Amino acid sequence: MEDQKNQTDKSNQPINTTPKVTGIGGIFFFSDNLKETKEWYTKNLGIEINDWGSSGFESRNINRPDEINSLQWKPFKKGDEYFSPSKKDFMINYQVQNIEGLVNKLKENGVTILDSIATYDYGKFVHIMDAEGNKIELWEPS
Repeated sequence: MEDQKNQTDKSNQPINTTPKVTGIGGIFFFSDNLKETKEWYTKNLGIEINDWGSSGFESRNINRPDEINSLQWKPFKKGDEYFSPSKKDFMINYQVQNIEGLVNKLKENGVTILDSIATYDYGKFVHIMDAEGNKIELWEPS
């Protein structure tokens, strides 16, 4: 595990790097009528949706107020393989800190890890399965 004593934030306070979930990063669900569902949410609730969904849900990190978090929201066409191997109609993305440490902890606990950690400009991702057969997406922002 990383040496937490040597890591500090801008105010010289120690940074907590405990591997854990820190918030909800996204909510994804199946839709029987994707086009109509997107139109309904835009027309009735003002949710603007692009190819990646809607990321207009922003908040500040209470522990680091300069940090802005966003929640990704997106309907998927019913049966989309992105939720596989789960048979559920939804998937939650959890924002995490120390994704590598968390994956190691999950492996030690016998949790099914579906893929390797993937790194992009906007963060790191990995997918796991919970005990109820729900696919979960873990995301550590850049």
